[in-house]
Amino acid sequence: MKTKKKTSSSTADRATAYAKAVVAGKIIAGPHVRNACQRHLDDLKAGAARGLRFDKDLAARALRFFETKLKLSEGQFEGEPFQSQPAQDFIIGSIFGWQRDNPDHGWVRRFRRAYIEQGKGNGKSPLAGGIGLYGLTADNEAGAEIYAAGATKDQAGILFRDAVKMKDQSPDLAKRIKSSGGPGREFNLSYLAKGSFFRPISREAKKTGSGPRPHMALCDEVHEHPDRGVMEMLERGFKFRRQPLLLMITNSGSDRNSVCWEEHEHAVRVASGNRDAKHGDAKYIGEPLDDSTFAYVCALDEKDDPLEDPTCWIKANPLLGVTITEDYLAGVVAQAKALPGKLNNILRLHFCRWTDAETAWMTRETLEPCLGVFDPSEHHGKKIAQGIDLSGSRDITAKANIVETGTMPVEVLVNGQAKTIEKPTYDCWIEAWTPGDTLQAHAVEWKLDVILQWVADGYLQAPKGKSIRFDHVAQSLADDDRDYEIGLIAYDQYAFRRFEEEVVKLGLDLPFIMHPQGGTKKGEPSEEMKQVAKSENRKPEGLWMPGSLRLLEEAILEGRIRFLTNPVLISHMMSAVVDEDKWDNRWLAKERSSNKIDVAVAICMAIGAAAAMGSTSSAEYQMLII
Repeated sequence: MKTKKKTSSSTADRATAYAKAVVAGKIIAGPHVRNACQRHLDDLKAGAARGLRFDKDLAARALRFFETKLKLSEGQFEGEPFQSQPAQDFIIGSIFGWQRDNPDHGWVRRFRRAYIEQGKGNGKSPLAGGIGLYGLTADNEAGAEIYAAGATKDQAGILFRDAVKMKDQSPDLAKRIKSSGGPGREFNLSYLAKGSFFRPISREAKKTGSGPRPHMALCDEVHEHPDRGVMEMLERGFKFRRQPLLLMITNSGSDRNSVCWEEHEHAVRVASGNRDAKHGDAKYIGEPLDDSTFAYVCALDEKDDPLEDPTCWIKANPLLGVTITEDYLAGVVAQAKALPGKLNNILRLHFCRWTDAETAWMTRETLEPCLGVFDPSEHHGKKIAQGIDLSGSRDITAKANIVETGTMPVEVLVNGQAKTIEKPTYDCWIEAWTPGDTLQAHAVEWKLDVILQWVADGYLQAPKGKSIRFDHVAQSLADDDRDYEIGLIAYDQYAFRRFEEEVVKLGLDLPFIMHPQGGTKKGEPSEEMKQVAKSENRKPEGLWMPGSLRLLEEAILEGRIRFLTNPVLISHMMSAVVDEDKWDNRWLAKERSSNKIDVAVAICMAIGAAAAMGSTSSAEYQMLII
């Protein structure tokens, strides 16, 4: 979709025009973009005292390069001139218009780092490719080295290929820039007049011992970078340049222990001038925290609901109506409503909402109302169900405890008719163990200070050793057997025989039942379950993860379960990812989750056991869970 062409004369200050329109509310933008615009306007007034100035002619020059030299290369935009939109005016104009007074080199580019986070489909890659081509040919840097950087070689090549296609579409650039490699296999762009080049680079380059001297480093999909490796390598080479630039472009991520989250939070603080600002709380103060970083972080406001209110979509999609349409986003929203498993991925990719797993099982907003504080001892003497997820070394063993606390009326569909039935309510609390001698190894998955704090606060037990001490876990069951009536303990076969030996040593006689973790196998029904099935003239069935997951989801969504607040529980629930088959059976997938999810698995197993041992709820509910 085309929009009315704007002037790009040297007298037009399009970056400031955008900032004023956003601050005045004439252009709808999210909280961090509003802060970035206010920062721009404040710096125009007070920046000179810090050795800053804004050169609108330099900003216009960069915009003129984009609009007169670059052409787009794919889909409906094939061969179309790059027409900068207002949000791009602000980004391009800010990066190339702001300067700082350098004692050795005079006026140089102010921003050495730029972090841009937007919804998918808002033209981040063409923008970054265009910035790279500008740095290669028009930034007055001799011997410029421009790198398209990615976590992997393939990822680095995506942005680079966008730049190659734009170069090929532009008759002027095609004459001035030489490609190396055949069509579709290009690996280098050379601008011989200045001895400059543009090429992809990935984290594997760390192993070569080479020392790049980047003029510009363009880092694509920062949320997929496992560490700072490639970015730090490139930034180390900045010392050889007068005005280098690290440009980071990304969708919102799913790992809050990642380099992307650190850069996101830093950008939020920089835009707001508030050193205490956080993702969801970024009140503008205007303190100059980092004059070398430009931040353009798209996000919704806290009360925005993109599933119900299309007017907020533009906050995460500043090119809405240009590169991405309202009809497309409406279709995406319809998917999120119809397929809950897709919800968080859609919120992350299209509405700039950070989740805790790439295809997260649930949102924080869903879990938080179910968190509470209570003393498990208040349930002493009651019948409980348990789920145990055993592990070996460098992992977590989790035990979930569930007790039924009563019932509540819930409206459900029975044979297509709405009906109110009584469903059980639950309290749930967990215990978790990890080998004390392998805590350091967990630093790769968690921040080490986090896991050490969990241990110090008693949320995670870490007895000495390189593998899980099953005798400690067995002793916890002995304590439970003394304090509660254990109705059923669900377990997976992994390592159970070794654990069972410890249980036997303590002389315990407990009601165990197998509960496989995957989505294809059911466990063996207990004798009691067989008798109930026989009395109801049906085939007996054991426990399995899709059934238990459904029970847990319903209990959470209907507000029928209360979890004793525990950061290990929260982390594992937020990190969980689901797999599904063509029959819509769904289960928790450990191998695809961003962090450990053993506690979530144990809770699913426990609620399955609770349902299997019966409840005081209505007969209609018992029929529904079969």
